[in-house]
Amino acid sequence: MVIKLFRNLSVKIRSDSLLISMQSRSMADAIVTVKEGRLRGAVKNLYNSSDYYSFKGIPYAQPPVGKLRFKAPHPPQPWQGILDATKHGPVCPQAAPTKEILEGDENCLFLNIYTRSLKSDSKIPVMIYIHGGGFLSGSGDDELYGPKFLLNHKVILVTINYRLEVFGFLCLDTPEVPGNAGLKDQIAAFKWVRNNISQFGGDPENVTIFGESAGGASVTFNMLSSMSKGLFNKAISQSGVCLHDWAYHTPNRASKLQQLLNKQKVDAKTRAFRIGKVLGKETNDTEELLEFLQSVPSKELIGMNYKVASEDEKRRGLPIRFGPVVEKKFDNTEAFLTENPLDLLISGKFQPVPLIIGYNSREGILLSYSELKKIDFTNKFPSFLVPAEIARKVSEEKLKEFGERIKAFYCPNRDMNSNDVNIISDIVTDIYFIHGIYRFSNFYSKFVKEIYMYRFNLDTELNCFKSLIGLTEYKGACHADELFYLFNNNMNEDIYEKKDNLRQYVHMMTKTWTDFAKTGIPTPDSILGVKWTPYTSRNKEYLSIDNELAMDKGAEKERLEFWTKLYSDAGLPSDIISKL
Repeated sequence: MVIKLFRNLSVKIRSDSLLISMQSRSMADAIVTVKEGRLRGAVKNLYNSSDYYSFKGIPYAQPPVGKLRFKAPHPPQPWQGILDATKHGPVCPQAAPTKEILEGDENCLFLNIYTRSLKSDSKIPVMIYIHGGGFLSGSGDDELYGPKFLLNHKVILVTINYRLEVFGFLCLDTPEVPGNAGLKDQIAAFKWVRNNISQFGGDPENVTIFGESAGGASVTFNMLSSMSKGLFNKAISQSGVCLHDWAYHTPNRASKLQQLLNKQKVDAKTRAFRIGKVLGKETNDTEELLEFLQSVPSKELIGMNYKVASEDEKRRGLPIRFGPVVEKKFDNTEAFLTENPLDLLISGKFQPVPLIIGYNSREGILLSYSELKKIDFTNKFPSFLVPAEIARKVSEEKLKEFGERIKAFYCPNRDMNSNDVNIISDIVTDIYFIHGIYRFSNFYSKFVKEIYMYRFNLDTELNCFKSLIGLTEYKGACHADELFYLFNNNMNEDIYEKKDNLRQYVHMMTKTWTDFAKTGIPTPDSILGVKWTPYTSRNKEYLSIDNELAMDKGAEKERLEFWTKLYSDAGLPSDIISKL
């Protein structure tokens, strides 16, 4: 997941003189009137010295504090005077996978808008970005998601915050707290954009949502939700879909081996009561629990993800305990998701919008070292390699058999060892990313022809995330590496400005993404030298994004066939071709 490791690492900060020169420009024309009041933004420069307008920290909902904690967002309230929109609002309370706490502020439902025109009749295509971070961490701030690369192509970029972990995904199975508050925050942001973006030169009828990792999963969740109907008409999902085990919460199944590990069945509501116990509140009453959890200081709720895991969860899958859920239906309560995502997808119950979907060639490099730390346990109990979706369904004997099959496929005739970074990377890449992405694409393509698959394999100095974690000796693109070809930030600006030969790759990526946002076709002309053709489940066509763009088909063929067979043997659908 994309995490805010950047915050405490030594990165190059732009000089004070540059900031002063950018902010000293006249702001007289950077005032916009929206439905809630007036905003003052800033005028800044692109790399080519063209101006753009920056509006940060715009509230799109009421602060979700006090009795509004854990609940669906309420519409924003109007303000008096001119609201200063030159600085980001606070980030949401969160903890990184390092367990480092960032208190932030519960009053964090803000969005940021970057545009090159403030004329209401400009009709500029709008791109709304949803950040990743495993539903645990992150924000829409330009610390990572700067607008300069994308604004070169005359689109509007909107980035958003949404509530995370317990604050955004507590579920009590009640009308007040049915779950998915963080996803409903995204809906509230989309609605605000629809109602106000024309004041920033945007076209509310030409909106693309896009995101990476948990943000990519959020994009696909929004495609399945009736709440988001009509709020966007194109989508881009990068390295994440709603079908991944880590992307949504379903109850675990107790088995003999799991009982030996003191595992109990855990659903989202049970997990909520575990939070109470961690904080010293013993109760079986939902209303009493809610009143208690709404009264404790926010900092006491941060990092609960790491304190309530079952023994099975500590060993199986990614460490994400709070995320989207299938909600119970209640009268007078609008639900974000009321059916299993796979069932909705297979039955065609979604918004059939044009879609770009894809992944990085070596996603799993990011998690290889953490997985290697438990390699002895994995060798002894390979059944914990089996995805949770399969583990919930099959018998104990099958679970053990499937684990042995996975181990034998990736590492035949021997145990894995500490030198097997590439093997572990492939396992992680396939289980947590690639198979789910292809699985989603297979079923989506049955109903929608405008689906475009990519495989990102660029490996340059702009692969800043792989550099950040110190794994540049391994070939391919790590999880999150593509972000540095789409957004400017403190990590890549010097590289971009000093390495002329790398700018072509930024142009290649941003032009493809923005052409899609403008037209629904990712390569509408011949400038990039390739025509990106749609994906089909039979041929599995994809655009290879490497030193050059090229069409290909059937990537990771043997690995995908292995997983398709494994899911089929478990009685789970994976590929519509296998059903023909």
